[in-house]
Amino acid sequence: MNTVEQMRVNAPPAHDIASLESRVSAEEWKLRVDLAATYRLVALHGWDDMIFTHISARIPGPEHHFLINPYGLLFDEITASSLVKIDLEGQKVEDSPYPVNPAGFTIHSALHMNRDDAHCIIHVHTTDGVAVSAQADGLLPIDQHAMLIIGDIAYHDFEGVALDLDERERLVHDIGDKHLMILRNHGTLAIGKSCADAFLRMYYLERSCSMQVRALSGGVKLNWPNQGVPEKTAGQGAYAFDGMIGGLAWPALLRKLDRVDPSYKN
Repeated sequence: MNTVEQMRVNAPPAHDIASLESRVSAEEWKLRVDLAATYRLVALHGWDDMIFTHISARIPGPEHHFLINPYGLLFDEITASSLVKIDLEGQKVEDSPYPVNPAGFTIHSALHMNRDDAHCIIHVHTTDGVAVSAQADGLLPIDQHAMLIIGDIAYHDFEGVALDLDERERLVHDIGDKHLMILRNHGTLAIGKSCADAFLRMYYLERSCSMQVRALSGGVKLNWPNQGVPEKTAGQGAYAFDGMIGGLAWPALLRKLDRVDPSYKN
């Protein structure tokens, strides 16, 4: 029986999974709730790609374990207890009725292994994000959202579906010390010290891509900012995403989720 068949037979709906709250540390449980919330928020903003792409979070401790989505669940189904704990090779380290997609962890493991600040990594395939990734000039400094983050964006050329582990070295080299990456002809990526920071970075990147797609589709001449303004704005945004904006917006985002569907906390 292959993995897909096993999942069809064995995997229960996420809402039937027994809560892990009493079986894990308080620190891990908080991380599980935040990561499940991140999956739900990505779905709420329309950034999900059915069951594909991943958001991962590093569990504090020397084991280098991570939480990732149960493969086969939609992002708006994911709960704190259904998240799967894996190692750096993408293999499960605790029993779970759900499979994981080790190949999908290639990009995430590369950054978790080599960036101490990569506690949460979000990777998505949105229509506008992929559209900008396919444009030769990448993200343009044509709006405030883009200018705030443009100094923190790296680029990585497409090498095919990320199945080869040797691509990890090139991913790490290309991202350097940046927190955002445009994966050419593929999608977007954000890292943060927390789920909140990673989500807010991705929010600004995805908004920038959408604004660029709309501006370029208008068929009129673009209004470029005055010389020096993009650099000034990038400097203003350099530290805003490292705890400040996320800390302000995250509680409000969780309240919104609670109004929509609080089951992510299960």
